[in-house]
Amino acid sequence: MLYLNLKPVLEARQIVKPYSFLVKIGIAPHTAHKILNNDSHVMRLDNLNLICKALYCQPNDLLMFKQDPNVPVEKTHPLIKLIPAMEDNNWQQQLKTLPLDKLKQISQLLNQVETEE
Repeated sequence: MLYLNLKPVLEARQIVKPYSFLVKIGIAPHTAHKILNNDSHVMRLDNLNLICKALYCQPNDLLMFKQDPNVPVEKTHPLIKLIPAMEDNNWQQQLKTLPLDKLKQISQLLNQVETEE
């Protein structure tokens, strides 16, 4: 089953009030509540468009896949790539504690990535 996983992107953008954020960008309050509680079985494309524009991301950054035990999906199916990896996304805390020379290296790397696009 596909679902929206906004939490990592909201955290990366340092949005601490997700409900207020969604309502502010034009999502109806009732819909915002459903989205944040993963209770939304239907997603309007215009709402997805608003979210992606505001978070500066792609739908692939938000969509995740959770296997239904009653309806198995082959391990080679492309949806398997959307299963969230169990990884530590504590990069913001890591940035706060990095020495200045390491932060400069990261800055240089980011500049290289920007020029490649």
